[in-house]
Amino acid sequence: MKEETNQTKGSNKDFSSKFPHTYAILLAIVIIGAALSYVIPAGEYDRVEVDDRVEVVSDSYHAVEQSPVSLMDLFMAIPNGLMEASSIVFYIFLIGGAFGVIRSTGAIEAIIQKVMRNVGNNEVLLIPVVMFIFSVLGFTTGMSEEAIIFVPIGIMLAVALGYDAMVGTAMVTLGAASGFIGGMFNPFTVGVAHGIAELPIFSGWGFRTVVYIIVLAAGILYVMRYAKKVKNDPTKSLVYNEGQEGQLNFTDADMEKFELSKRHIVIVVLFALTIAINVFGIFQYDWFLTELAANFFVVGIIIGFVGGLKLNDIFDSFIDGMKIVVYGAIIVGFARAILVVLESGLIIDTIIYSMSSVLDLVPNSLTAVGMLIVQVFINFFIPSGSGQAMTTMPVMVPISDLQEIPRQVAVLAYQYGDAITNSIIPTSASLMGVLAVAGIPYIKWVKFIWKLTLIWLVIAAIALVVATLIHLQ
Repeated sequence: MKEETNQTKGSNKDFSSKFPHTYAILLAIVIIGAALSYVIPAGEYDRVEVDDRVEVVSDSYHAVEQSPVSLMDLFMAIPNGLMEASSIVFYIFLIGGAFGVIRSTGAIEAIIQKVMRNVGNNEVLLIPVVMFIFSVLGFTTGMSEEAIIFVPIGIMLAVALGYDAMVGTAMVTLGAASGFIGGMFNPFTVGVAHGIAELPIFSGWGFRTVVYIIVLAAGILYVMRYAKKVKNDPTKSLVYNEGQEGQLNFTDADMEKFELSKRHIVIVVLFALTIAINVFGIFQYDWFLTELAANFFVVGIIIGFVGGLKLNDIFDSFIDGMKIVVYGAIIVGFARAILVVLESGLIIDTIIYSMSSVLDLVPNSLTAVGMLIVQVFINFFIPSGSGQAMTTMPVMVPISDLQEIPRQVAVLAYQYGDAITNSIIPTSASLMGVLAVAGIPYIKWVKFIWKLTLIWLVIAAIALVVATLIHLQ
C-alpha cells in the first residue's frame, strides 16, 4: 500500500518536474530582456505626478538613444532587483515568520479540527462551513501551501461521511482558493499589486467582496454537487479505483491531533484582532507594508508567549515560518530584475506602446479581459502571486493609464489571472504538494476541476467588465 502511494506521489512530482523551475524561467526572461535591448528600439513616455502617483502621458511616446544592457549590468540585475524590492521581500519574510509562530502553538490546527468535527455531525453543513473557514484564511493570510497540512483532516472526515478523497481535498484547497481569488486583504497579491500601482492598499475591497461571495458560492455548489453524486453511488468517484487499490492517503496516522484550549482561543482572537487593527490603520492612517509587517512581528512574539513557547522556541518557529515563504519572497527580487533590465535598456515603454496599440483595437470594456488572458498565460510560468505582480504590474499599470482604464481594474485582472488557474496548472507547487499528500493523480484532479476553473474565469471576466464600466477606484 505504501509503495503504491509513493508511486502516486512520485508520478505527480515527475509530471511537475518536466517543466522548468520558476527561477530558471525568470532568469531566462532576464537574459532575453537584456538581449532585446539590442533589438527593440529604445523609447520613453513622458510621465507626470497626479494625486501623489506617477501616470503615463498619453500620446507622448518618443524614440530615444539606444541603451543596450551590458554583460555586467545583466549580472547585477538580480541583486539590484532584490534591493529595489526589499520592502516587499522583507515584508513577506516577517509575515511568514509570524505565521510560523502561530502555527507552532497548534491554535490554527486545533480550532479547524474542532469546527470540522462538530460540523461532521451534520454533513449538509460540512462542505459550505469548511470551505468558508478556509476561504477566510485565503483572503486574509493568502493561504496556499499552508493548506497542505489540513488536507489529511479533510480527507478523513469526508471519507468517514461517505464521500471520497476528492471531496476532502477540494473542500480544503478550493475553500482557500476561493478566498485567495477574492483577495480582499491578501498581503501577498493585492497588497503587493496595490503598492506597485500606487493605490491605497486594499482599496476596492467592497467590490472584491461581492465577487468573492459569488466565487465561493460557485465553488461550494460545485463540490456539493460532486459529493452528492459520490454519496449516492461510490463508483461515480473519480478516484474510485485509487481508493480500491489503496493509493489514497486518509489514515489517522497522517495527522497530529490538537485539542482546542482556552489558550488557543485567545491566540486566534489576537490574530483576528491584529488583522482588524491593520485594516483600520490602512484606511485611517494610510499604513503600508512597513507598519503592517511591524504589527505582525509584534503579535507573533506575543502569541508565542501566550502559546506557552519559550523565547528561543518563538524565534525557532519564526525562522521556520520564514523558511516556508523563502521561495515566494526571493522570487520577488528575481521578478523585479526583469524590470531592472527593461528599464536600463529603455525598452519597457516601447513594449507598453506596442501592447497599448493592440489593445486600442479592443473596446475599453473588454481591454481588462484581454489583460486577464495575458495574466492567465503568464501564471503558468510564474505561479508565485507576488512574483507575478512584480513582473507584470509595472507593464499593466501604464497600459491601463493609456487605455483610460482605472488602475484598480488592472490590479483585478492580475489578481484573478494569477489566482484562478493556481488550482489546475502543474507548475503550482502548492497544488502538486496537495495532490501528493492526498495521493490523487494529477490527471484525475484536472478532470474534476476544469469545469470549475472555467466557471471562475467567466465570473472574473464579467467582474472586470463591470468594474471597467463603473470605473472602479
